[in-house]
Amino acid sequence: MMTATTVKTEYEAIIGLETHCQLSTNTKIFSTSSTAFGADPNTNIDPVCMGLPGVLPVLNQKVLEYAVKAGLALNCQIAKYSKFDRKQYFYPDLPKNYQISQYDLPIAEHGWLEIELVDAEGNPIRKRIGITRLHMEEDAGKLVHAGSDRLSGSTYSLVDYNRAGVPLVEIVSEPDLRSGQEAAEYAEELRRIVRYLGVSDGNMQEGSLRCDVNISVRPVGQKEFGTKVEIKNMNSFSAIQRAIEYEIERQIAAVEAGDRIIQETRLWEEAAQRTSSMRVKEGSSDYRYFPEPDLAPIEVSNEQLEQWRSELPELPAQKRHHYESELGLSAYDARVLTEDRPVAEYFEGAIAAGANPKAAANWITQDIAAYLNKQKLSITEIALTPTNLADIITRIEKGKISNAQAKEKLPDLLTGISPEKAFAGQELISDPSVLEPIIDEAIAANPKELEKYRNGNTNLKGFFVGQVLKKTNKRADPKLTNELVEKKLNA
Repeated sequence: MMTATTVKTEYEAIIGLETHCQLSTNTKIFSTSSTAFGADPNTNIDPVCMGLPGVLPVLNQKVLEYAVKAGLALNCQIAKYSKFDRKQYFYPDLPKNYQISQYDLPIAEHGWLEIELVDAEGNPIRKRIGITRLHMEEDAGKLVHAGSDRLSGSTYSLVDYNRAGVPLVEIVSEPDLRSGQEAAEYAEELRRIVRYLGVSDGNMQEGSLRCDVNISVRPVGQKEFGTKVEIKNMNSFSAIQRAIEYEIERQIAAVEAGDRIIQETRLWEEAAQRTSSMRVKEGSSDYRYFPEPDLAPIEVSNEQLEQWRSELPELPAQKRHHYESELGLSAYDARVLTEDRPVAEYFEGAIAAGANPKAAANWITQDIAAYLNKQKLSITEIALTPTNLADIITRIEKGKISNAQAKEKLPDLLTGISPEKAFAGQELISDPSVLEPIIDEAIAANPKELEKYRNGNTNLKGFFVGQVLKKTNKRADPKLTNELVEKKLNA
């Protein structure tokens, strides 16, 4: 008798990110107040950002430059003509009761960035994620709720307008992401890019980079998207990944149970490791956009555009390709070296000075990185120059010093001692005629160990090598010493 087999439905997630990135200008987008983080509440304010009667906004030219450069780095089409709009909504941290943003004519559209993941075998997996748009806007202020760690349960709220008018670009991705891991990597790559450009510090803890996730699920093979839910309140890349993974499971469980997913905004609760409903999602019609009457439209000339394009640095994805395909580095090493622009420039400086790329990568990602982490320093704060690192690597490769000697002297080298001074009088002994009498002496002084070796305990070869290194103050060439000791022990 035939029985029907229940086929379990497989689902896929459709994910897009809306990322607000604070631009690293000294003053606000439409006024001269400072953008410095950490000032006393309501001290970095002025009549313009507070929306007092009779004041007019003036666009900060640096904001336009940074926005265009970010758009170019994201392979976007830069609009020859764009404008600002008023986005109407009412909330205590918005002093004008509207936000100056861009709606239908943003500064940049139709771009992409490349994310790179590494599989279990260490191979790079690359994927392009589309960028729908990038637009400029001003930030709102900040509410501080007292009496509870969230709005619900608070006895009162305070408002700090220091952030009002701080310049932002909002970057909206296409729904091309399919997992929490991909989304977290997209956000990390976006931060790498803006940091390489110098247009933002990308500091999530200070709110310089804020990501909202839009996510829905659908059965595999279905073309139509499911109902989209937005998740807010994520302050780390790992939180982005965990929030998405939780929400995927929640939505699939709801669909399987026959429940209806509603379009809403949810918050990520870090302590509980879950999302919770915040409000029903607004549509663009709720904001009643109209062109900002106090700001002229923006036109970017071809000459200005090409000048800004010429000032772009080599970006992280380009460096990764170069390091992997031309320098022979692993995807992991390339990723670590390109995480921060100063580290990549340090590495490239060592290569330019003649260092072997793989050796330089090992020193920077292992020994030097360990020192930096322990001392809480950046690579720009150490005294060991890329040229001196190349010198050390060359000395090792030529057999003048050993790897062990270099590691032992590394703390001195990192604080400014030159390789010439650090290794003075310590060049390796590589002459067999000098080493052989020392080896003979070490063997003759340890007859019991020699007998044990010749009775099968071959691990004792390391003991004799150690005796030779001890007698030569670690100056015996390790490779040559190993060969000569083994030859004499087996004679």
